[in-house]
This record gives sequence, C-alpha cells and structure tokens, in this order.
Amino acid sequence: MAALRGSRCRPCATRSGWLIGCWSWRSCASWASAAIFAMTTPQRCKLRSKRWGTIIFSTFVCIGQVIFAVGAICNAFWLMEAGRFVFGIGGESLAVAQNTYAVSWFKGKELNLVFGLQLSMARIGSTVNMNIMGWVYSKAQDLIGSTGHTTLGIALLIGGVSCIFSLLCALILGYLDKRAEKILCKEQGKTGEVIKLTDVKDFSLSLWLIFIICVCYYVAVFPFIGLGKVFFIEKFKFSPQEASAINSIVYIISAPMSPVFGFLVDKVGRNVTWVMCAVVITLASHIMLAFTFWNPWIAMCFLGVAYSLLACALWPMVAFVVPEHQLGTAYGFMQSIQNLGLAIIAIAAGMILDSRGYLFLEIFFSACLCLGLIAVVMLYFVNLLRGGDLNWSAKKREKLQKLAVAEKEI
Repeated sequence: MAALRGSRCRPCATRSGWLIGCWSWRSCASWASAAIFAMTTPQRCKLRSKRWGTIIFSTFVCIGQVIFAVGAICNAFWLMEAGRFVFGIGGESLAVAQNTYAVSWFKGKELNLVFGLQLSMARIGSTVNMNIMGWVYSKAQDLIGSTGHTTLGIALLIGGVSCIFSLLCALILGYLDKRAEKILCKEQGKTGEVIKLTDVKDFSLSLWLIFIICVCYYVAVFPFIGLGKVFFIEKFKFSPQEASAINSIVYIISAPMSPVFGFLVDKVGRNVTWVMCAVVITLASHIMLAFTFWNPWIAMCFLGVAYSLLACALWPMVAFVVPEHQLGTAYGFMQSIQNLGLAIIAIAAGMILDSRGYLFLEIFFSACLCLGLIAVVMLYFVNLLRGGDLNWSAKKREKLQKLAVAEKEI
C-alpha cells in the first residue's frame, strides 16, 4: 500500500502523522490474532508443524489479499480492514514458521548467513513493490479508463500474484522437508519434549533482553520509514521523487548487504558486539537527521547498513539461548512483541508528529534507541556472567560444538 499512497481512496486522505497511527491501530487486532495463532498452532503438530503451519499461513495471506482487493473494488473500507485482519493472521505467523524452518535446517555458524538471506529476500520484495506497484496501477488505470477505488482494487489483485507464488513455495518446501526427513531418518517428534505456551515463563533473562532490543530498535526504524517521505520533503525541501528515493535506500542497501553481513558474522562470531555496533550507528543516524542539515543520504545509508547488520546478528541469538523444542514459541513471542511495540509506537509517533513536529519525533526515536543500547549493554554483562556464549568467536563456538558432539557419541 505504501507504493500506492498517492492512489488510495477516501478513507486514507488524512494527515501524515495520524495516517500511520490510524493504520497501525486498525492493524493491532490482526497482530494480536497473529500472535495467538503463531504461538499455538505450530506447537500442535510436532513434526509436521513447520510444513502444515507454513502452508496454512500462506493460504491465509492469499485469502486476506483477495478480500483486501475486493474491498477496494467495492469501495468498502470495512471489508479492506477485514482483509488486512486475515492477512495479518497469516503474515506474522508465516514469519515465525519461516524462522523455525531456518533454525531446524541450519545450525551454528550457518545461521547468521541464513537470516541475512531471509532479510535480503524480504527487502528485495519490498523494493520491487515500491517500484512496480505504481506502474501496475497506471496500467490498470489505462485499461479501465478511470482512477479510483476500482483501479486500486485491480492493482491489488495483480499484486496478489506474489501471495500465490508464496503458497506454491510453501508447498514445495513442505515436500522437500518431508523428503529430507525420510532420507536423514529424522525423528524429532520423538524427543519426549512437550511444547507449551507456558514455556514463556521459563525464558532466560538473556532472551528477554533480546526481545527488548528487538522492540526498541525496530520501533525506531519502521515507523520512521513510514513517515520519512514527508520528513525529507519538509525539512530538506526534496521533491517527492527525491524523497521516495532516499526513503527507500534503507531497503535497497539491506537487500545486497544482509547476506554479506550474515556471512561476516558467521565467520567472526561476536553477535552481541555486532548488535551493539548496529544500535550505535542507527542512533548516530537519527541524531544526524534530527540536529543537522547534512546531506541525509549519508545518515540513511548508515541506517541501511546498521539495519542489515542488526538482523543478521540479533535474530540467530534466540537459537543460542533457547532449547530446540521451544524455538517456535520463542520466535512467535518475539514476533508478537515486536508487532505490538510497532503498533503502539506508530500511534505515539503519529500523535507526536501532529502535535510537536519532526524534531520531537526524532528525539523520541533516539530515546527508544538509547533504551535499546542500555539493553545491549545489560545483555553483554549478563551473558558474560553466564559463560559468554552469545559473544563467543566463531572458532570457539565451532570447537565447543564439536566437543559436545564427540561427548554424545561416546
């Protein structure tokens, strides 16, 4: 929808600040439903959870997109909201299933690269959407001969082809996973471990700090990008085209850089140190945008680099501190907390922007990052007191893993 902002129908014609808060508030119910669905459904099927979960969630995404598009065609905003609700049930849960696939197929030093590749693919999709959907809308407009909600709905239906492709990938992935299970004689479902939502109470302090870092960081990135175009137009007097270009540079940079940083973190290790560097760089970028009139391309490029680095170093740490049978619960909880934080902060950001302006909004984002930085420092020392495994070098981690495997074989 961001790519079609200029083409949207009547309910979306509001002030820029309240717009993002309003949409986040309307999405909050779907996020809550997605969180409940993500943390309960995957744990019921044991071995088949990843396969069936991914297929079911992809189906929800397809259905939600169709309802959303039909709502636009019918000019029924409530139907569009219902579509976003259904889409949210699938979309957020699908991310959890994707992470569960990653940590079950890849172990140890490979994990950072895999998460980097996941982020890269997601950002390529975002970049393609930002640059293609406007063109799709214009072609639909030429075909129909008019603008408005009908043209928007047709464009959204065409964009929904990517959701069908996602469902096909889920089916193929399920087949490959089942085939690999037979070839490798995996019997993960017979571990005797019971998976429960009450596992949350057993999460370690390190994991809760990872959750806090996740929320504090992403609430200073995604809402800013959502409001960034108008920010660059108002403060730096850019044209709409220039503002769109600079606002999308974060995603453009993260697409190629995420796998590079994932490979780097795999080779070096020291995940906590990399996360700290990413938070500091992001904080510096927001300070530059808030208090200087330096060329904003500099700050946004730094932000793109830091965003890529953090995802590659932060998300794999969950697999280092959580038993394998609790990974679905942990990633589901992390996803739900992140989305709840984004919903609340987006509303706050819209209200701050409308009442105080962009300077106070940037100060607010910087304060969130400062809280995240405090959490990173706490994680560093908590981890140090408990053995330091999260910040081990790659060589040390690999050596200890080999020793652990050798001990099991004896």
